[in-house]
Amino acid sequence: MASPSQIQQFCIFLFILFNLKDLPLVLASGGNVSFEFPSFNLRNLTLLGDSYLRRGVIGLTRDVTVPSSSSGTLIYDSPIPFSDQESNTTASFSTRFSFSILDVNENSYGDGLSFFLSQDNQTLGSPGGYLGLVNSSQLTRNRFVAVEFDTRLDARFNDPNDHHVGLDIGSLNSIKTADPMSQDIDLKSGDLITAWIDYENDLRVLNVYMSYSSLKPGQPLLNVDVDLSEYLKGDMYVGFSGSTEGSTELHLVANWSFRTSGFPPANPNPNPNPNPHNVSGSSVTVTTPVIPVSNAASKRHKSLVLGLGIAGPAFFCASLMAFGYISVRKWQKIRRVKSLKAELVTGPKEFSYKELKLATRGFHSSRIIGRGAFGNVYKATFNFPGSIAAVKRSKHSHEVDWVWGLHGEGNIIEAADPRLKGEFEEEMRKLLLVGLSCANPDSTGRPTMRRVLQILNGEAEPVAVPRKKPSLTFSCSLALTLEEIVSGCD
Repeated sequence: MASPSQIQQFCIFLFILFNLKDLPLVLASGGNVSFEFPSFNLRNLTLLGDSYLRRGVIGLTRDVTVPSSSSGTLIYDSPIPFSDQESNTTASFSTRFSFSILDVNENSYGDGLSFFLSQDNQTLGSPGGYLGLVNSSQLTRNRFVAVEFDTRLDARFNDPNDHHVGLDIGSLNSIKTADPMSQDIDLKSGDLITAWIDYENDLRVLNVYMSYSSLKPGQPLLNVDVDLSEYLKGDMYVGFSGSTEGSTELHLVANWSFRTSGFPPANPNPNPNPNPHNVSGSSVTVTTPVIPVSNAASKRHKSLVLGLGIAGPAFFCASLMAFGYISVRKWQKIRRVKSLKAELVTGPKEFSYKELKLATRGFHSSRIIGRGAFGNVYKATFNFPGSIAAVKRSKHSHEVDWVWGLHGEGNIIEAADPRLKGEFEEEMRKLLLVGLSCANPDSTGRPTMRRVLQILNGEAEPVAVPRKKPSLTFSCSLALTLEEIVSGCD
């Protein structure tokens, strides 16, 4: 009798064989792409730098009350084809997104955000006037096309003012700009603004529209006669970037849709089978070209059909065996889950650093499933059955351990900068205790951001911080989502 693994391999082989004609073919030269995010999750997206996900909204820069320098990027995971070499066609594209720019502190603005297209999906741009698009030490490395929404005048890049929208091509010196105030739109209002960016390759024109409502205006804010075919080559990534420099400006993206158009069909068949490939959740659609089949291929296809007809009974038997195997595995999984719950019902399980390191393969980069402002989130697989968890590793864990050690000795004030010479001792003690409470490995012991602000403003009592740093725990009763783990106390 065949082993379960052999049955599984055989079933996979037959599944592929029977469904080969239905698999979509995605080529660099074919297919228009569209996707939509009514709200955000971590599926099909990559967050770099200080960007974060919170309650379905993407923040591109740090959410802090103290002025700082920050940059972050949101990138759609899959590269998108923008050119067809056979027909020498460049795709047109349209994107729509809603965003808001607001400031925690009055009159602390800068620098802005951008929508971009780039062949690079790994570079984290510098903060400040670089808008998170390019690294200040490698200005020519990242070739991009971007529409910037700039809130600070930067003379280095010939900005016209501190409130403009501009088209950037490979440089932060915009080739043309427009002031949204000309249409009574204030970028710094904190209100939700919807933007539409349309590029029509046939007309060689790019238009940017903006509105406080979801209705697209009749007149564009920015109209640029430009041929982007020299810059939209091959596959490119699309996304957003944002930055600050000595400010508390927030850059939030609430929703996003994108599509390309203009590619000719691969086969002028009057009755083509488009055979779309859909990914639910983000509604990604790739229109697959139809590939003509030669006479020789047709003969081979007939032979294949005959062979499959003979193999039909064998497939039926294998299917029954696979069904039994899957049912047994499912029953075993249910028993493991019940066993795990029974094990954890008495309380949470504690993990050592060694166990966490082993479960994340040494905190390997391939295990990263999210990034927060103060650390990465890793997928951890533990030795006991059915145990998969998300583990956040702080960039400042050693510093936290040191401060917590001083707190345990009753000498937390020794962590203060000696240059203060003992001044502001009570204020420093309060800040250090608040910092430790936010770094508590036990999420139930961390204060909310509202509580933190109340403590710092003297409107609430400080959170009690244990003398000994709590251990990281895992419990089946904790209904945390990945988004909550990533945002954490950031």
